[in-house]
Amino acid sequence: MKFEYKDIVVAVDGSETAEVAFKKAIDIAKRNDAKLILSHVVDTRAFATVEAYDRSLAIRAEKYATELLDEYQQKANDSGVTNVVVDIDYGSPKVKIAKDVAPKHQADLIICGATGLNAMERFFIGSVSEHITRYANCDVLVVRDNDEKP
Repeated sequence: MKFEYKDIVVAVDGSETAEVAFKKAIDIAKRNDAKLILSHVVDTRAFATVEAYDRSLAIRAEKYATELLDEYQQKANDSGVTNVVVDIDYGSPKVKIAKDVAPKHQADLIICGATGLNAMERFFIGSVSEHITRYANCDVLVVRDNDEKP
């Protein structure tokens, strides 16, 4: 029995670990002839209180997300992935990816990078990858950067 992934969400944020996850997602999508959903969630919690005074922060975050996903889409196309979808969402990345983005695209796999948060931060707020793993209704692949220290 052969199992194939058909709808793969890869969460990208511009970090080195996300880049490693993206490269792995390219390989898996090509092997499975799958649709690749490039997902970036603009973390609105980071500028919610400031936004009332300075809307430019939100505008810059949206511009960064668009440019980032355009770049990843071009790389995916150049690598031979023909079915690429871009998804920008807003809110908490750890909640949105597992509970909104993946179900919206009927994903059967989510690929994300392991976080670079230190142990104290993980204790208080939890990592994005941990939350995705816990709450996703599909398989999750958490990718580590080979240079990353646990």
